[in-house]
Amino acid sequence: MQKDRGIFLKGVLGGAVLAALLGLLLALFVAYTGAYNIAASQDHSPFVRWLFSTTMQNSVAARADELDAPTEFSEAQIAAGAEHYKAMCQHCHAGPGVERAEWAQGLLPQPPHLVEEAAHWQPNEVFWLVKHGVRMSAMPAFGETHKDAELWDVAAFVKQLPGMTASEYAALGQQTGTHKH
Repeated sequence: MQKDRGIFLKGVLGGAVLAALLGLLLALFVAYTGAYNIAASQDHSPFVRWLFSTTMQNSVAARADELDAPTEFSEAQIAAGAEHYKAMCQHCHAGPGVERAEWAQGLLPQPPHLVEEAAHWQPNEVFWLVKHGVRMSAMPAFGETHKDAELWDVAAFVKQLPGMTASEYAALGQQTGTHKH
């Protein structure tokens, strides 16, 4: 009986190694032959879109969970965040009554329209995304160019986007005009 178990385990291990090698060979084949179309003018397959989206969401949740988000945000933080958002984010993510820039329509994956999507993210997750960006998505990391306090302001504002009217959006972020990089 012990001998049969050993043979079985060797077979499972051998099968796993063989599957890993075949997977590696397939990846190398795709990489070196150009079999996968990387053009931004053609959307990903549903499986690849699901894989990227699921990986991104779970990666952000796992890393942002370690952050201590403020329990509430002030009106001043929201207004400051609006100014940063309009300068750095609006061209890709749009806003209430404002469409994304024409050039951003050619990005794949399409940047989320945050008026709808912000409701699905916690403030610490928004902060993490803005600070660290997302690889291979055109979402830059602003952590090197902005202080954490400024990024929390952006997170505070983004969380206000769902339900915000176009006139409320237009009024925010125009008070100071002090946004600098």
